[in-house]
This record gives sequence, C-alpha cells and structure tokens, in this order.
Amino acid sequence: MNNFDFDDFNLLDDSPRNASISIISDIDATKTNIFETEISEEKEIPILPLRNTMLFPGTLLPITIGRRSSLRMINEVSKSGEVIGVFSQKDDSVDSPDASDLYEYGVIAKVVKVLELPDGNRTALMQGFSRVGLKDAHDNGDYLVGHVFQATEMIPNNRDREFNAVVEACKDVAEKLYRSSEFRNFDVSFNLRNLSNKTFLINFICANLPVNNKEKIDLLRESNMTQRGFMLLGLLNREYQFVSLKASIQMRTQEDLNRQQREFFLHQEMKNIQEELGEDSESDIMGLQSRARKKKWNEKTREFFNREIGRLQRMNPQSPDYQTQYDYLDTFVSLPWNEGTKDNLNLKNAEKVLNQDHFGMEKVKERILEHLAVLKTRGDFKSPIICLYGPPGVGKTSLGKSIARSMKREYVRMSLGGLHEEAEIRGHRRTYVGAMPGRIMKGIQQAKSCNPVFILDEIDKLGQDTFHGDPSSALLEVLDPEQNSAFHDNYLDCDFDLSKVMFIATANNIGTIPAPLLDRMELIEVSGYLTEEKIEIAKRHLIPQQLNKLGMEGTGIKLTPAAIEKIIENYTRESGVRELDKKLNKLLRKLTLEYAKTGELQKKNIGEKDIETLLGPVEFTRDKYQGNDYAGVVTGLAWTAVGGEILFIETSLSKGKGQKLTLTGNLGDVMKESAVLALEYIKAHAETLSIDPRVFDNWNIHIHVPEGAVPKDGPSAGITIATSIASALTQRKVRKNVAMTGEITLRGKVLPVGGIKEKILAAKRAGITDIMLCHENEKDIKQIPEIYVKGVTFHYVKNVEDVWKFALLDEKVAKPIEFTIEEEKKEKD
Repeated sequence: MNNFDFDDFNLLDDSPRNASISIISDIDATKTNIFETEISEEKEIPILPLRNTMLFPGTLLPITIGRRSSLRMINEVSKSGEVIGVFSQKDDSVDSPDASDLYEYGVIAKVVKVLELPDGNRTALMQGFSRVGLKDAHDNGDYLVGHVFQATEMIPNNRDREFNAVVEACKDVAEKLYRSSEFRNFDVSFNLRNLSNKTFLINFICANLPVNNKEKIDLLRESNMTQRGFMLLGLLNREYQFVSLKASIQMRTQEDLNRQQREFFLHQEMKNIQEELGEDSESDIMGLQSRARKKKWNEKTREFFNREIGRLQRMNPQSPDYQTQYDYLDTFVSLPWNEGTKDNLNLKNAEKVLNQDHFGMEKVKERILEHLAVLKTRGDFKSPIICLYGPPGVGKTSLGKSIARSMKREYVRMSLGGLHEEAEIRGHRRTYVGAMPGRIMKGIQQAKSCNPVFILDEIDKLGQDTFHGDPSSALLEVLDPEQNSAFHDNYLDCDFDLSKVMFIATANNIGTIPAPLLDRMELIEVSGYLTEEKIEIAKRHLIPQQLNKLGMEGTGIKLTPAAIEKIIENYTRESGVRELDKKLNKLLRKLTLEYAKTGELQKKNIGEKDIETLLGPVEFTRDKYQGNDYAGVVTGLAWTAVGGEILFIETSLSKGKGQKLTLTGNLGDVMKESAVLALEYIKAHAETLSIDPRVFDNWNIHIHVPEGAVPKDGPSAGITIATSIASALTQRKVRKNVAMTGEITLRGKVLPVGGIKEKILAAKRAGITDIMLCHENEKDIKQIPEIYVKGVTFHYVKNVEDVWKFALLDEKVAKPIEFTIEEEKKEKD
C-alpha cells in the first residue's frame, strides 16, 4: 500500500448515484443508548475525514481506506477498540484537510471490522453512534486528532403523532423513490420495510439520500428529530418529483421513431430536464448566452434577446427554423452594442494625419477638427452627417479613411451606386427565406465598433425601383441625428443606436439627391485642384505611392515640376488627380520595364522633353482664349462633372425672311430658353444698342456652341449669349481676355450661378484675366482662398446693360447690320 490516489471511501454498491448502506437491525436504541454515547471532551480522539459521503448515527458504512494516515489510524483503533470522530470534508479535492476543511458536525464511530479486498485495498466497516461537534483538530504526526463535544438529539417518544406521521411519510416516499427505474435499489427497499425503530429509519434514509454533502450536513445539524424528518421529507419529495418528471417525459415519447425522430427525442428530453434545472448544456446555445452576458445591453434589449433565445431552446435542432433562429441570434450578439473605440482627441495629431494624407481640402479638415474639439470639451456629442460633393478624383472617398485614421476609429465603406432596393438599407424581414440584415448593420458588424467612420459612397447615384421601394427614403432615418439613435433594421427587429457613427456621404452632383435627404446632411464642397496643387499632390503622394507599388523605391527616379505640369496639361483633362495617377503609373511602368531588362536606368531625372517619349503624342491641348478678332464670339464659363470648362458662343447673321432663330451645338432645353430670352431682351432694348428694329425682320440669327458632340445645358450662359448676339448685330468687338457667366431674366436682370471655383480654374487655364458675374456671387469669391483667384479681376454686374458697357468696345470689326433704303423699297413693292 505504497500509493493511494483514490478517495477515502468507495461504497461497495455499484450504483452511480446512491449506495446501499447496511444497518444493524437488532440494535435497540433504548437499551444501547447508541444516540447518546458519553464521551470526554478533554480527551483527544482520532479524526477520520470522509469525502463525498456522510455517516449518520446508527448506520454501518463500508469505507475503502486511501490515505496512509487514515490506514495507520484504522489499524491502531481496530486493535484498541477505541472510538473515533468521523467528519465529512467541505471540499473533496483537499488531500490533507485540517479543522477548517471539515464540517462542524459528525458522529462518534467504531471500527467493526477491517476487510482485505482481492485488489489489495482495505475496507473498514464503520458503525456510527452519537452526533458530535468538532472543537479543534490537528495532525499528531501520524494522523488527524482533535477534541469533540457531545451534540444531543431531541428524540420524540413513540406516542408523538406528528413524529410518527413524518416517519411514515418519509418511508412511503423513500420506498417509491428506490423502487423507481432511476434507482431500483432492492437492498434499501428491504431495509425500509423491516426497520421498526423510527429514529434509525430517519437516519438510514438520510444516509442513503441521493444528494450531496452540502444538503446532508443541514440534516445532521438539526438536533430535533421531528424537524430533521420534515427536512428529509422535503428533499425526498423533490427527488421523487424529478424522477417522476423524467419518467413522464419518457412515457410521452414512447413510440416508433425513425432516426430523425429519435434524435429529436433525445434533444427534447435533455431540454426539458435542463429547463427544470435551470441549466443548458447545448454548446451552441451556451455559446450565445456566454457572449450575451458580456454585452452592454439595456434592459429592453436584454429582455428581447432572452425571449428570442427561449424560442430557440424550444425548437427542434433538426428543423430548418432552428438554424434560421440561431443565425439571427448569432448576428444579434455579433453586433457591437455600445462597444466603440476610444477617440484620439489630440488635435495636433489629427491635423498632422489629415495633412499627411491629403493636400488642400481645408474646409473638410477644419470641420473634423471642430468636431474633435467639441468631443474633447464636452466628452460626448452626436456625430455629424457630412456630405462631400465635388468632381471625381479629388479624394472624397480616401478622405474618409484619413479621417478614421486621424480619430483612431474603424473605417467602413458602402457603395450606393446603382442600389435600388430599400431592403439593402433596412434588411429583410425574417419571414423571408434567406433574410439578412441591411448593409448598414452589416457594416457596423464588420467594423466591430458602434462609432466607426462610415462612408456612403456615390449617394447621388442611388437608383429607384417601383416594386422594391425607394432606398433614398430609407436613408432618411439613417442620416437624421434626431432619429438614428433608434434605427430599426427589419431583420434585427430591434432598435440600434447609430448616433455615434460618423456618416460621410460623397457625391459628384448634389442636384440628383432628393431634397429631404439633402436637408439632413451638412454640405461641404470639395472642388477641383489648381495645376500648382496637382504638382504638389503628385510630388508628395502619387509618385511615391506608384514607386512603392512597382517596387522601384530607392532607384532614384525623379520627375521635374515641368514634366509633371506637362502631364497635367497635355495628357489629362480633369478636376481631380485620378487620371494623373494613371498616367504616372504608365510612365513609371515603362521605366520599370527598362530596369528589369538591363538592371539599370539610362535616365533617372525625367524632364519635360522626356514625357512624349514615355507617354506618346499629346492627347489634349489646353483650352485657350481665341481672341476678339471676330464679332459675335464671346467666351463663357461652364461647370461639368469633371470640373470647369470654357466655351465659346458664336453668333452669325444671314439675310432672309426674318425672325428666324437657329440654335446648334447639342444644347439642352434650359440653354435654348436662355437664347430665346436674350434675343427677346435685345429686341425690346434695341435702341440701347442703336439697332434699327426692322433689322430683326430681314436677318436670320444663328447661335452655335462648338463641340457639338458634347451635350450642354444650364442657365449660366445667359449673359454670354446676350453679349454674343449684341456683338454680332452691332459688329462691336468684345473686350480681350474676358469671360462671363450668369443667368438672365426677361427684364435683363443677372442672376447668380454655381460652380464658381471650377469656372475660375478653367478661366485661369485658358489665360483669362477678367471674369464677369452676378454681384450676388461676390460672397462666393470671398470664400475661395487667395491662391485660386490670384491673377484674375472680377467684375460684378446687376443687369445685361452693365455687361455690355464693359464687354463691348466701341471699336467695330465691320459695318453694323442696317436696314437699307433698297430693302425698304422692296418691302413697299
């Protein structure tokens, strides 16, 4: 017996839940006084700690000896015949217990017999006597010894009707329990029927009760035998109800089952048992519940989740609805409810990051820094809904990623181009097959944060579908700071707070965005770049990025500013830098090919003269002012999706039956109306221009805008057309290097127009020095940085006559168109 790694006891019965404990059936308590054995409190007695079981007065318990100290004690007391104290351990895993590891109550016992088992182990038969309490205990070097005190028991006499009734009730329930299919212990049932001593009967049932020591010690602590009987009856009834419930479940499922039905029965049985015990051992449900406990939900959301997971527990795991419900709950707990990243509120760092990633864009950067300042001051604030609009390629989308990096937030991008279903935004209801959350909630789930920077790309290109709803209307709730704190996704079916998400929408043309949606967003214009700005962007960002992509870092390749400018002016036509990036990539690819073939570069400093060799012939010629040598040709300014452009309005006259106006150049309806308005105004004010009104009856007017393949529309060419017609009719020259933009009314009033910055850039590219526009556009000029307007003089006008006074010179190209005497005679004839 050198090694013992098993428990202090192993009951000889092979029942997994309970063990049969024999009892000395011929003992008479009144004669032997077994429950009140006298013991001296001054004398130390051996203490035997037990694991997983408890000895009661009057019972005989077989114990397999495992510890060496216990074996030495048993050998000693079996020879001397002295009594020992038997106490149960509080924690069965403790190998060397002291007094604090033992329950305070136990019994005095004697070793009746020591048996040598065939496997070499020894089993001691322990006879329990009176109930005692433990005062102290210590190790004497061989085993545990200590002082105990007598704990008397209040035993009713045989005529106590209440006690007799409790004993009989305990006996009846115990017999039914041990006759059930769960236990079927005939030895215990036999002893119950043959015991006449009621006190023995109570203790015997307590010892055989299929509960743990934590509940048994409460029985042993009770000194009043009647009260112990009541406590025992309650535990017996609980165990019997559990066994009966299990038997009832089994009876309800006794039928011919195929394989799937059998699996359902096993899960259902386990589920019903777990519901009664308040437990759940199914791994998937336990996983959901474990994740749910970590969520920062409010009471309403947690109640909703508990209700939904209750539905899952009641479902058959083999049914399709089970997987649908599980996927829904998995999505539910995967969302970052009130779990966001901490903002970096260092304003200097944020400004540094924004400047590193993007050149210019001062308005946007200023707005982000203002928001961070509010967060830093207040601590909490609803995120703004920003819409960045401007021509393509100016960096609107990439700016969102830079904002996320500067604030140390997660970044999510959602493309809205061509999206035409409301369900893409709000999700599908779970009643549909294949239902899933909307793309807003998917983005939040992907970010794993409730406060990411969320880019709604190309919001002006949302589609509409009569049969599938209007996605722009679904976005009204998302982009409203007063409503999105309780955003309702159809799939989620529970409100989610989007107020901490920083939504940044991008658009090229805000004219196509519905007015209610536009009203909810803070508009920030991101206009095109000057040539000088593009050169800086190419040097700081585009060229290093392309060298990194092509693996050519460290090769010493450099492009001179003149070379970059030539690429910008002659190989691209855009407001942004996307096409410039492609051209730089093409140029550097050719150098990469040369380097890969020869291992060296013939020329590392690329100048202006090398561009045509690497990129081929010039693709675009710069828009240039065409001079003022011809009457009726006036320079106008227009806004396009790729930035500002200059256009030329040409007017020619031809003799014929009058009052004929011809318009060519692929003009839209608005521009045609502007031409009709201009002509009518000139007819009404012919005297101001010294034009004979009869001219209009004998001359046809033809207005043309070059590049007829390009559609043109908009009201901003109104004053340009009026000046062109006036110049043609009077043959007066137009002032040199002048361009104009503005809408006119029938009264000749000049109205303001948009796209001023882009038009100014186009004018500067063409060499224009004077720009005429409505006086109400002066406020727009003041908001444009000085670098954009440098070198251009602005002339603000209120009506068309102000335009003519400045734009039309007294110098004439030819003789003015007149109504001659010959024509008058012909008219009379």
